[in-house]
Amino acid sequence: MTSNTEITEMPPQYDAGATERALYEAWERAGVFTGVANRSARVGGDREPFVVIMPPPNVTAVLHTGHGLNNTVQDVIVRWRRMAGDEALWLPGTDHAGIATQNVIEKQLAAEGKSRNDLGRDAFVKRTADFVDKTGGEILQQLRAIGSSADWTRTAYTLSPELSHAVREAFVQLYERGLIYRGHRVIHWCPRCLTSLSDEEAQHTEEDGRLYHIRYDIIGTRGKSVTVATTRPETMLGDVALAVHPEDERYAKLVGKKALLPIANIEIPIIADEYVDREFGTGVVKITPAHDPNDFEVGLRHKLPVPVVMTPDAKMDNLADAGARVPAALIGVDRFDARKRIVKQLEEGDLLVKSENHRHAVRHCYRCDTVVEPRLSDQWFVKMKDLAEPALAGFHKGEVRILPERWEAVYVHWMENIRDWNISRQLWWGHRIPVWYCDKCSETIVSREDVTACTRCGGAVRQDEDVLDTWFSSWLFPISTLGWPDKSSKDLAAFYPTDDLVTASEILFFWVARMIMAGYAFMDAAPFHTVYIHGTVRDTEHKKMSKSLGNGIDPLDVVRLFGADALRYTVIAGLGMGADLVLDPEDLERSFAPGRNFVTKLWNIGRFLLGNVGEGDVKSVSSIPTESLTLADRWILSRLDAAVSECSAALGPARPAKGKWKTEERQLGLRLSEYAETARRFVWNEVADWYVESVKGRLQSQTADGEVARSILVHVFDYALRLLHPIVPFITEDLWQRLPGRENGEFLARAKWPAEMARSWNAEQFETLREAVNSLRQLRADYSIAPGKQIQAVLASTKVRELFETHADIIGRMTRTQLVEPSGSEESAHILLSDGTEILVPLDGMIDVAKECEKMRTEVTQVEAQLKSLIGRLNNESFTSKAPAKVVEGERQKQQDLERRCEQLTKRIGELCGS
Repeated sequence: MTSNTEITEMPPQYDAGATERALYEAWERAGVFTGVANRSARVGGDREPFVVIMPPPNVTAVLHTGHGLNNTVQDVIVRWRRMAGDEALWLPGTDHAGIATQNVIEKQLAAEGKSRNDLGRDAFVKRTADFVDKTGGEILQQLRAIGSSADWTRTAYTLSPELSHAVREAFVQLYERGLIYRGHRVIHWCPRCLTSLSDEEAQHTEEDGRLYHIRYDIIGTRGKSVTVATTRPETMLGDVALAVHPEDERYAKLVGKKALLPIANIEIPIIADEYVDREFGTGVVKITPAHDPNDFEVGLRHKLPVPVVMTPDAKMDNLADAGARVPAALIGVDRFDARKRIVKQLEEGDLLVKSENHRHAVRHCYRCDTVVEPRLSDQWFVKMKDLAEPALAGFHKGEVRILPERWEAVYVHWMENIRDWNISRQLWWGHRIPVWYCDKCSETIVSREDVTACTRCGGAVRQDEDVLDTWFSSWLFPISTLGWPDKSSKDLAAFYPTDDLVTASEILFFWVARMIMAGYAFMDAAPFHTVYIHGTVRDTEHKKMSKSLGNGIDPLDVVRLFGADALRYTVIAGLGMGADLVLDPEDLERSFAPGRNFVTKLWNIGRFLLGNVGEGDVKSVSSIPTESLTLADRWILSRLDAAVSECSAALGPARPAKGKWKTEERQLGLRLSEYAETARRFVWNEVADWYVESVKGRLQSQTADGEVARSILVHVFDYALRLLHPIVPFITEDLWQRLPGRENGEFLARAKWPAEMARSWNAEQFETLREAVNSLRQLRADYSIAPGKQIQAVLASTKVRELFETHADIIGRMTRTQLVEPSGSEESAHILLSDGTEILVPLDGMIDVAKECEKMRTEVTQVEAQLKSLIGRLNNESFTSKAPAKVVEGERQKQQDLERRCEQLTKRIGELCGS
């Protein structure tokens, strides 16, 4: 019952370019991802909600491999839960990205010979907003190209009026609770972006530098001095004291005396403070309160002055309380040039004891990579300890889990050692801090609404110039996008808390931990129950892919070359729990071969099936009596049940029972690569390689048995497509639409996730057939028997004779083997199956026995010689103790492989050659 029409209509090769865009548009028109569709996210549904919040990409961003990985993972999870019957909502959005977006506009202005100050604040903000309006949604369009099934009708924006209202409400609430304050302290400062940064935004990088040992002469003594080491000699001009430990007997007599600050020639006191580590270096440290956070705390304890000797853009100058510390020759000089000049002056004055190479951690701006400068400044802070406590307690109770497990300890450590969050930024683009000042009566007003006059005296007011840290709006994303602070919001009631949060490890503290704190602070509940931290995309040298390094891959290039499904399958199949994904930007064809090859195989399976089952309806498998099923039918249905069970177990559980993860559940689920391999193995190895091969003859039959074979084949392929759909949605949708019985308007994207049939299949004997076929194939390969040459096989035991004779056609078609009766004592190869069944394969006439024996004996001699040499090397302690561990491990593995090969050859020689 071959359908040549179907074969003709299906091109030999899958055309992703012609298919994917049309399918995505059809999904959108049908409202598959929105409230229009029957199986989609809507308020008040009777299905259990499942919500994923998309980490909002910056409005300036274009799609890169990190986005491709992150959003593919989210889409797999959301499509799975949509098919499983949940009210699945994937809520997208974009972030206004204060520093990043302002940098883009300032670069545009610089190219025009202008600065933001030339425009003024209002004009600059308008220009930035216009730029975002034109380009801000580009990445969301690009996410469609890789198949992201988000509800785009709900797209949020962190600077929208609705989310801005939530930001202001959160600020005012925290201020009213005494958790927001304005502080005068040393913060991280970016001289390039000209703004303060939080601890997390000032990222550590291990670098090679120099450690300078400088001599400070003691006033009032003859030739006495102390040596102080520093990596930043330019800051010494802001020194206000030297400090020693109060119990350090070496310097006890110096406490209270004064030292001469080199170059500035200013007398500074020698003080005692327990902050000093007497075991480190000389036990003497310099105190520079305006340019080091620890020194600032020492300065407060000892009431020391706080001179600032560096401008906001990191040039030397005499600012607050500095007097004339910075010599005229250094004023206006960049900090790094000043370092060189100061070191030279110290050398000329015989004040540089020595300098040496020194590897240390240097903080860089997370946006522009400029070396961050500690700087004394007035900033707004959030007290984090009170916010961290419920978030930490919720984690310990099982209300939140983190996958993979190793990140849980990192989260706990950060929460237990949390520091106050600097939330003010010296930018113009962003949420302006809702604080107003009255210059007439010095009143400070924090308000939910804009203030036009002082609430105390009626005088004129001015708003704080700073904007809030971008992450202050992002940490509210799970609640603000669902309607908070409106507690009557139907969305908030229906979809909060959300379920899974998929992200990279870099923003575990920037964003994830803060969202958890915000959830407890404003909603008394964690914003999600699962944090899934995926690995990083790296090149073949294991460097993180990035635009700046020039080693990135544009996902859209991959889509154009191979299709979105090839990209998605490669990413998911290679994504072990927490493992990095390694791709070669120089060889896209090789990098994405797993996905491309799988899509090609799936298309070919579909072409064969659709060309052989006809166009008419097929029977429902549930309506076919078990006695009408062949052994092969029962086996493939049992394997389908196993695949459904294994795929569901690899993905789930979807949520914790009663809102808390049990200890034994915390690490279950979201094993995406295992899920992908199970689904691939089923459709490729079990359906295509075994079942299809076993039923080819039956498919052409017009009998009832032929109808059963066609029904089973359609059923298992239908379910295979359902299992695979979350990973490769486009080709599975295309093939599913072509299956017999499909009606217009039906979409695989909202079909039901497969369930086990829970019937007893009694198909174990098919595994014996498979083992026999595999063994016969291996024997042909071992003895180099030509593919076209038929071999004979003799059953040496009778217990499976009926099984083998009944299925002789399958064995014959798959191995070109004929079952025969014993005929003599000719030389034979011997096969022993795991159930004890013996199969003899006469080799007379199949191969040149003498030649084959000589070849195997020669190989044994060569293998034994290799083994002898290898064992000698491994018994040599000089080699095993000096060689890298991986090399030694590799050599031991080689030894095992050679021993196994020698054993196989010896056995075959015994069987074939007699000795």
